[in-house]
Amino acid sequence: MNKKISQKIVSYKVSTEEQKQEASVKEAESNIIQMHEKVSRPEELAGSTYKIKTPMSDHALYLTINDIVLNQGTDHELRRPFEVFINSKNMDHFQWIVALTRVLSAVFRKGGDCTFLVEEMKAVFDPQGGYFKPGGKFMPSLVAEIGWAIEDHLQKIGMLKKPEISDHQQQIMNEKRAEFEGSAAAPVGEVSDFPPTAEVCKKCSVKAVILMDGCMTCLNCGDSKCG
Repeated sequence: MNKKISQKIVSYKVSTEEQKQEASVKEAESNIIQMHEKVSRPEELAGSTYKIKTPMSDHALYLTINDIVLNQGTDHELRRPFEVFINSKNMDHFQWIVALTRVLSAVFRKGGDCTFLVEEMKAVFDPQGGYFKPGGKFMPSLVAEIGWAIEDHLQKIGMLKKPEISDHQQQIMNEKRAEFEGSAAAPVGEVSDFPPTAEVCKKCSVKAVILMDGCMTCLNCGDSKCG
């Protein structure tokens, strides 16, 4: 397209290829869409549903998290949680469940780092006591279990990284776990991959902490008082 110059040219500068590339990158970055509250909801969202069954109720809860995909098809594609729904036949917790889903959805749509919600929810304790899930994981409350489910989802979409255990530490844990093979069976009604005498780990909430070489160590996540 031709452009008529109406003023006198006093100076000029030829752009280098590097400058053109930098300008192109800046223009591309300015077009990247980040999650914020003004992002409109698409007609269709992809999501996942998690079943939460507790011994505190005869009916399970179903947690659905729908995600929005930003900058789809580009190098800056992001998948972010957009809204939350919780359904159950049990109406005992209806009011706070509705409030919780609305607050969680509002925080997700606000954008920014929403991963703090996980630790806040996992730290909620029920004054009537928590419960153990199959496998030995302790849940201090129903809200905490919802927090664990949200953490699993955020790890799946890449917003959180799953803690990894080094090969050396995993080898030591496998050796110690092997020492307990053939030990007494777990008490009736308790299903666990870890020794029945194990204690609950404060980091991963699994009943897998044993005395290892004079130090309390978790056979599930590797957490140890001795570092």
